[in-house]
Amino acid sequence: MQSLRTIENWPVPTAAAAVVRADGSLAGSHGPLDHRFALASVTKPLAAYAALVAYEEGAIELDEPAGPEGSTVRHLLAHTSGLAFDEHRAMAAPGTRRLYSNAGFEVLGDHITKATGIAFAHYVHQAVFEPLGMASTTLDGSPAKDGVSTVCDLVRFAAELQAPRLLDARTVVEATSVVHPGLKGVLPGYGIQSPNDWGLGLEIRDGKSPHWTGAASSPRTFGHFGQAGTFLWVDPDAGAACVALADRAFGPWAVEAWPPFTDAVLAELAAAR
Repeated sequence: MQSLRTIENWPVPTAAAAVVRADGSLAGSHGPLDHRFALASVTKPLAAYAALVAYEEGAIELDEPAGPEGSTVRHLLAHTSGLAFDEHRAMAAPGTRRLYSNAGFEVLGDHITKATGIAFAHYVHQAVFEPLGMASTTLDGSPAKDGVSTVCDLVRFAAELQAPRLLDARTVVEATSVVHPGLKGVLPGYGIQSPNDWGLGLEIRDGKSPHWTGAASSPRTFGHFGQAGTFLWVDPDAGAACVALADRAFGPWAVEAWPPFTDAVLAELAAAR
């Protein structure tokens, strides 16, 4: 795909990208696909997927108490627990505000550790990385932000999101549907969004503006971006997903570069149909 070559123009030391179709076939790739990048918040979808495996295994329930009083696993996954961004203190009643929270995912990891008796880093490895063949992916710290991976590995995860093998497809539909509709909140780097829709560990594009995906991205697009200069999106209407990893912190360069990149990828996919 020629559109993927535009990452060469990004003002970053290293970048790699790939597109995987809904049938699992690779539509194209560019850059060092086996280079290990810090994921920052692109770690969250991986952690969330492990939580959903724990749910399907019966180790936890989505609506069992977890986190602040009145909060549940579902609240933690949907950033509606009321926990602050990076502090383990409640700033709102559960279900009333969309407060993007690293602390919430750390509480989630601790909760799953207690429920399973397995350290969360080991659990996500056993539940997600190993069965998907993500041999170069590790979690060495916070389940909110300390994952390290490659484009090759995340392509495997992006394929899983489109055609689940580890989870029942109905669980993935639930994870990519809006939890607590209508809540506004801050999308980091993009300001207040009303509504600021999320599923279970996955951001849902809907009509958000400004946004890190493209103008041509469908409202059903879901995924995550990270402050390390990383993103993964799945656009069900396009029948494909895109992973792009870089080693420069998110900033104005990404705000300018990512949307036209995504639009070019979508246009090339549409032309190939």
